[in-house]
Amino acid sequence: MFDINGWELLLLGLLAILVLGPERLPEYAAKFGRFVRQARSMADRAKEQLKDEMGPEFSDIDWRAYDPRQYDPRKIVRDALSAPPDADEAPAAYDKPVSTPRGHDPALPTPWDAEAT
Repeated sequence: MFDINGWELLLLGLLAILVLGPERLPEYAAKFGRFVRQARSMADRAKEQLKDEMGPEFSDIDWRAYDPRQYDPRKIVRDALSAPPDADEAPAAYDKPVSTPRGHDPALPTPWDAEAT
């Protein structure tokens, strides 16, 4: 949660001993423990309340599947490029007639035709 490794935790403990002293350290450790328990119970109650309000249709959703940290853009693009196109989609896209601007005769050259040659 806070991304604190072992050495940082040890350093924080030593700093707490130096700042608070051995007389007040147990009192503050107990207060911190109560705070953590209260925060956990509040988070659990909020989670339960949210589940109750959302209803039973949301109880079977795997929310980890929607976590944006799991997505790899390279994999998504690679999968999209390697997937074969749907057989129903491709012909429909190519069978549509090409529209021409109003009043334009398709037999006459256009300015953009001159640029291509």
